[in-house]
Amino acid sequence: MKEFIIIGHKAVTAPFSLNDLPGAAGRMDILCRCVNASLFLSHDLRRDVRVYLVLKGGAHPMLIRFDGAAVRYLSPDERSAASLIKKALEKQAQGFWTESMPGVSIKKGDLGDLLDELDRKITYLREDGPDIRVKPLDAGPDLLFVLGDHLGLTDDEEKIIADHEHMIVSVGPLSLHADHCIVLLHNEMDRVEKCI
Repeated sequence: MKEFIIIGHKAVTAPFSLNDLPGAAGRMDILCRCVNASLFLSHDLRRDVRVYLVLKGGAHPMLIRFDGAAVRYLSPDERSAASLIKKALEKQAQGFWTESMPGVSIKKGDLGDLLDELDRKITYLREDGPDIRVKPLDAGPDLLFVLGDHLGLTDDEEKIIADHEHMIVSVGPLSLHADHCIVLLHNEMDRVEKCI
């Protein structure tokens, strides 16, 4: 299972209008693009992928999970992913995962809670990290990636990562959008898996 955690610092934690994803929804468009980059192939889904969104733009942070093996009603456009996120936010979130739609669940919590739950080595994507073509990704079926939104990660979030086993990597010499980084990560993993 490959898992991606994307932190949305401004992403709202209450139902929002699908007509203003970049504005009133708190850059929900970034998270939607990351969901699509993580899960979609041409004419198929990556069924061995889960995506976790950390929504921090409300009074209490929320976690939303997309499971590629079970998700339904997801099309490769921002509005479709946003609609599933909105439906999840309409559920009464608890301290445990509650399914809102097939393959989409919500839970109260923040980055630290999620990392404690997953309890695995983290691959943290940071612009100043070693290039993955120089320092290849650790081999193995269970990879966990953490990416920031357009704001990156805060010092506190980096401390949370530092408290867990982790490695820091970048996907190249230039600053890229988070969804582009996910596509490049998939490409690197696909090359290793399909060429062995």
